[in-house]
Amino acid sequence: MALNSLVARLPYPSRGVQKGVGLAAIVAQAGIGVTGSVVRVTGSGLGCRTWPQCQPGSMVPVRHDELHAVTQWIEFSNRLLTGLVIAVAAIAVLTAWRVHADHPRKRLLALAWTMPGGVVLQAVVGGMTVLAKLEWWTVAIHFLASTPLIWCAVLLLHGFLEGDEPPRPLVPPAARTLLVVLTVAMWAVLVAGTTVTGAGPHGGDPDTHRLDAPIETLARVHSGLLVGYLLVLAVFGLMLLRAGAPKRLWQRYAAVWLVAVAQGILGFVQYALGVPEALVSLHVLGSALVIITTAALWCAARDRGAPAPRANFPEPAGELTAAG
Repeated sequence: MALNSLVARLPYPSRGVQKGVGLAAIVAQAGIGVTGSVVRVTGSGLGCRTWPQCQPGSMVPVRHDELHAVTQWIEFSNRLLTGLVIAVAAIAVLTAWRVHADHPRKRLLALAWTMPGGVVLQAVVGGMTVLAKLEWWTVAIHFLASTPLIWCAVLLLHGFLEGDEPPRPLVPPAARTLLVVLTVAMWAVLVAGTTVTGAGPHGGDPDTHRLDAPIETLARVHSGLLVGYLLVLAVFGLMLLRAGAPKRLWQRYAAVWLVAVAQGILGFVQYALGVPEALVSLHVLGSALVIITTAALWCAARDRGAPAPRANFPEPAGELTAAG
């Protein structure tokens, strides 16, 4: 009760502030995955040999005969960025809590709490990854754990901008079912992508174990699942055409096509060129954009009404006197 009273005293966030916080949550959750890929492709994954310390007995990089200073600082800088993600997560909770103080928004508050909860989860998984010496499957889990957080961040943004009415579908039941299939297919593509990475040349450290499987086969499975994702997306579009979907939904649909096709082309070029480091990080960014656009399409396929206006409170006595 004391915390609720304290939060209620904070300035009420405007619609612009709420939207900005939601966008910041998306950027933070997606961005930390991209910076993590930079750590991996530069071979800096074990620049900090332990966790939560960087080196035994030190929280920060120290002079080391076997580790280059740049390698240590790349990994350490990525850990520092986690602090920024924590700050954004805390702001998201406070913003949602302040809105909730005026009108009960339990769903919005729950979505906001997934942000700091996800940071804690990722910190634990990241620590396990370091302690396991970057075994490929721990790196895969570390990446995959970030994907639902990106999805939840998109839902959080929409939560700030919409109401809490029961969702009213804007597409036929069959199309809604197909949208679920599309989402499952998206995660199947992401999981398959981690196996390609696990067998690829960028393990985060020269001595880390790699997945002992033919990368050509893994890449074919990955690309085949992407084709399946696009086929489901195409059928979903035909259903939208038949149902006469609203313009906003068509815009989200077009964005998914644009990002997914670009990601497929990038993956092909990346494979053909021998997986250059820069393209790996771009591909990770593309994965995040696929999640973001698919989640946005999901949100656009239903309507929860407009957000409730801020409750009216009595004006301060000074303002009443001035107005009189």
